[in-house]
Amino acid sequence: MDQNDLIVRASWLYHVEGLTQAQIADRLYLTRRRVNEMLAQAHRDGVVKVSFNSKLADCVALEAELCQRFGLEDAIVVPTPEDASQIHKIMGRAVAAYLDRFIAAHNIRSFGVAWGSTLRETIQFMTPQPREDMEVHSMTGGLTQGTEINTFEIVRGFAQVFSAHCRYFVAPIYAESPESRDAIISQTVFRRTYETICNVDLAYFSVGDASNRSLQVRYGLPEGIGIEELKEHGAVGDLAGRFLNAEGKQLDHTINRQVLAPELTSLKTIRHRLIVGGGAHKVPIVTAILKGGHPTILAIDAESAKSILRQ
Repeated sequence: MDQNDLIVRASWLYHVEGLTQAQIADRLYLTRRRVNEMLAQAHRDGVVKVSFNSKLADCVALEAELCQRFGLEDAIVVPTPEDASQIHKIMGRAVAAYLDRFIAAHNIRSFGVAWGSTLRETIQFMTPQPREDMEVHSMTGGLTQGTEINTFEIVRGFAQVFSAHCRYFVAPIYAESPESRDAIISQTVFRRTYETICNVDLAYFSVGDASNRSLQVRYGLPEGIGIEELKEHGAVGDLAGRFLNAEGKQLDHTINRQVLAPELTSLKTIRHRLIVGGGAHKVPIVTAILKGGHPTILAIDAESAKSILRQ
């Protein structure tokens, strides 16, 4: 047999008949190293083409393209559900499986979380793994109504998964005015809190869109500020309570001087930043945070990912 015949024969034995590389080496009187080289060449030359008969194969391809296009550390893409109301549960399950692996592999000791429906769902699907040396921090102020926007419940839920220590950020998401916000932040306890949460190993946020589907818009905006006013200023959604324009830059609006959360520049100093945003209504804000370089890890659904990559 000539070289090409050997490559085809080795590829057939490996991919179709299921022989190991050692068995193929014995059958063809070759070394295992030579078999390995021929199998690699078969892929390069197109002798063997691999395809996957699964929706998840498309998701894996989208993950790779998102990482390449936006310089991400990683991406999590899930099939888009037929029932849009299931998006939080599906995203939460996928992120939980990812965090189970990621936190153990990277020995995460400080974990910062915001709030939102997907974060709440994530807690339900995580596998308990006691890490008594871990601290779970709330990254922003919050509201007192509703489990999805109750920072205490979200932080406590993640802490229980890891048997970890809780560190609460006891403050509303927005102060009454920029002056009130400055007065709060000037206190030593809050300055120390800011320093601590900007040095966590991993931060986990969700984004909100600029519509009444957003919990932030429905329940969290300061008195006297409406979403239409923010949209007139170019808002496409928020990250950690800060409203952004289509380029991922913070709006020049008083609301962003009232928010009790770290500055976006400070958040970018966190090494691992996992941001989740699923559903067609969140495509503008997810596009914005990608343009702004805010996430290092993105979780999104497949149809939304395709929409962003087509732009």
